[in-house]
Amino acid sequence: MPTVPSRDVLLKIAKWLVARERRDEAVGMLCAVAATSAGEDAQALLGAALESSPQSPIAKAVFERMEGASAGETSDHAALDAAIKQFDAEAIDKLHKEMNRPQFMRAQVGFNNNVKYKDIAFHVQTEDSGLKMPHIITHLFADGGRIIKSHKRSYATEVDRADVGPYVRGLMKAQHMEMVALLRAGKFDEVIAGKARGGMDVLTEAPQTDVQQIAQRKKAPTIPPPTAAAAPPPAKSAPVRFRLRVLRSLQGGPELYEPPGDEAILGSTGAIPLTGEKYCHPSEGVFHFRGGELFLEDLEGGNGIFTRLRHPVELEPGDEFVIGDQLLRLELNPERNLAPDPGPTYLWFSPCPPQSSFRIVQILHSGAEGETRMATGTTLQLGRREGDMIFPTDPRVADKHALVEEQAGVVVLTDLMSKTGTFVRIRGEQRLMAGDELLVGRTVLRVEIPG
Repeated sequence: MPTVPSRDVLLKIAKWLVARERRDEAVGMLCAVAATSAGEDAQALLGAALESSPQSPIAKAVFERMEGASAGETSDHAALDAAIKQFDAEAIDKLHKEMNRPQFMRAQVGFNNNVKYKDIAFHVQTEDSGLKMPHIITHLFADGGRIIKSHKRSYATEVDRADVGPYVRGLMKAQHMEMVALLRAGKFDEVIAGKARGGMDVLTEAPQTDVQQIAQRKKAPTIPPPTAAAAPPPAKSAPVRFRLRVLRSLQGGPELYEPPGDEAILGSTGAIPLTGEKYCHPSEGVFHFRGGELFLEDLEGGNGIFTRLRHPVELEPGDEFVIGDQLLRLELNPERNLAPDPGPTYLWFSPCPPQSSFRIVQILHSGAEGETRMATGTTLQLGRREGDMIFPTDPRVADKHALVEEQAGVVVLTDLMSKTGTFVRIRGEQRLMAGDELLVGRTVLRVEIPG
């Protein structure tokens, strides 16, 4: 249960209420607490109430109670009793949270991104109108400024949330990504071609976007050394909870792994050894079956386990992904400092390309860094023959394989319908579904869950 805050906090709340032309609430709260308190705090609160409203009958009633007098002719003890009932600890706590809630008019910075679709550049812009006009608008531009489509959503029912700032930010991000997804799905093709009208759609349902997040990193258990005593294997009679079918292996080995029990180590120390896979650590990861669901936990220290993208996925700096046989890592570009030194002398070096938010780094067989390519603005396309970063000698990379682009303040990785897929390294623990594909070293496995 909440408790009545300190005198200083109460005075801050009252000042905040007065600034928002809610003087009666400020006086009522101060008087209610002063009437049920004693000593210097009560005197200070009553003084603040009289300062805000010198002729307040409620404040006079508080003074009379302090002096032990009965109701006076100009005071209203009934109104004071009502204020005491209204401004209990819970009500004051609500006012305190409201005061601390982020207040903004147009303080939510919008999102602006260029995106490519069918080799044409489009621009997506999302803006917030603030708490006094609580709605979000997203515009899709083409042809140097022609508005193709606009989406508008109101969040008027959410303005009293304690977390309204983060809530609105998340809504903006989702609506921005929704517009990009609809563009890529061909929903605006007729408008772009001039065969249909675009206009503004006022939407009431939550934004629909297929961009997923990788499970958050957590403190992973230390990988036991290869010489450590292995845990006793489960009994052969234990049920088989899942199977791993080998889709690709350069070293031979079994075509199917069927580990018994609810846990299984992926690596030579466990039930799924991937014999001959030299890029697999002895304890690369562990499968957990609990509550009828299958999870895969990455054990830090190995080369990692990668899952094939079913949908676009958000990347964080340092995340790794694989296309074909290429291991790549996302890095953010440092902020530029184009100012002169104290001399003042400008650094004379290679001309700066347009501002870019991220770059992709190739990781070679030895662990060294290979090719590095900066995004063109907010977009970087990867492929074998087309794109900003190409791998012409890798037959497993499609002509147009994957796209990395900034959307709504985050970097999104999208597979461009490639046959061999795009795989992203898992963090911590990842839930698996039947049909999911895993990449460990050069070995590709498909998850099968009976039933």
